[in-house]
Amino acid sequence: MAICDWPEGERPRERLLQQGPAALSNAELLAIFLRTGVSGASAVDLAREMLSAAGSLNQLIAMSSTQFSELRGMGPAKYAQLQAAVELSRRCLGEQSERENALTSPQSAQQYLQSALANRSHEVFAMLLLDSQHRVVKLTELFRGTIDAANVYPREVVKTVLAANAAAVILAHNHPSGVSEPSQADRAITKRIQNALALIDVSVLDHLVIGHGECCSFAQRGWL
Repeated sequence: MAICDWPEGERPRERLLQQGPAALSNAELLAIFLRTGVSGASAVDLAREMLSAAGSLNQLIAMSSTQFSELRGMGPAKYAQLQAAVELSRRCLGEQSERENALTSPQSAQQYLQSALANRSHEVFAMLLLDSQHRVVKLTELFRGTIDAANVYPREVVKTVLAANAAAVILAHNHPSGVSEPSQADRAITKRIQNALALIDVSVLDHLVIGHGECCSFAQRGWL
């Protein structure tokens, strides 16, 4: 049965307008994005099928164009629309964080960086530059690597911090595997960067490892 034939109180778009987006499931939200289904399947059915095939919403967003286009009813145009929507969300969150007076909690920093780095198909090492009041100066992506690792150079980190006149930083990188558990190499490079920045009196407040829907904080584990 097509969604237009459903009772009005059960249709995703009408429910969103009446109850707000938080009331909808991932499949219902995705169905609104899809707008229409395919032969024999409503937009909600198709959305559920896509989420099941991907494994999760995060993994669906992280798909390459080729992988996404292999899903029933999907193609490069829908992939581009979805990635544009995700990027708009990231930028909106970034603007909100930059307007705030300060990152007042580890949770706010985690939310900001998870939005920026989650769902990447390759590893990215980034740094959140903060002023003396811990207000966001800039988020900069320093290094990109393969799906396994990124080459990180403390010298480039120091140059970037000095150019921005930052007083503190939060380091972050993603694990494309989706597992946020840090490796020994992650801990070693964090120590090298921490020692390098200490020479110019800049604090490393945290290093966040971003997975799919999860995040590991070095500060919360007592490693900084």
